[in-house]
Amino acid sequence: MAIAEQEFTAVGRRKTSSARIRIRPGSGKVVVNDKDLETYCYTEQLAKVAITPLLVTETKESLDVRVRVEGGGPTGQACAISHGIARALQKMNPDFRPALKKAGLLTRDPRMKERKKPGQPGARKRFQFSKR
Repeated sequence: MAIAEQEFTAVGRRKTSSARIRIRPGSGKVVVNDKDLETYCYTEQLAKVAITPLLVTETKESLDVRVRVEGGGPTGQACAISHGIARALQKMNPDFRPALKKAGLLTRDPRMKERKKPGQPGARKRFQFSKR
C-alpha cells in the first residue's frame, strides 16, 4: 500500500483527555499543541509513553506526528496521545494491528472518575451512621 503524501487521522482518549492525531510520512518530528514533544511531555517517562506505538511498530524515524490534546492531566494526556497514535497507525497499515494489540495500545482505558451521588458527600463516602 503506497502512503505517498497521505495523512491519517485518529482520536485517542483516556479519562477526560482527548487527543486528535495526524500522521504523515516525514522525518520523525512529533509536535504536541504546537510544541516539541520533549517540551510538552516534561518528563522522559511521559514522552516515552506517548510515542510507544511508534517504537513498537519501528516507524519513529519515518513519520511526522501532529497532536492536539486537551483535558485531563499530564499522564492522561500522554496515554490519550499513545492511544490516538496507535489507532492512526492501524489505519495507515493494517499489518501493524497484531503488534499494537499485543502491546495493549489499541484498548481504550475505560476507568473514569465516578460521579458524586445525591444526598451523600462524595462518590463512595457516606455520612456517619448513627444507630441511636
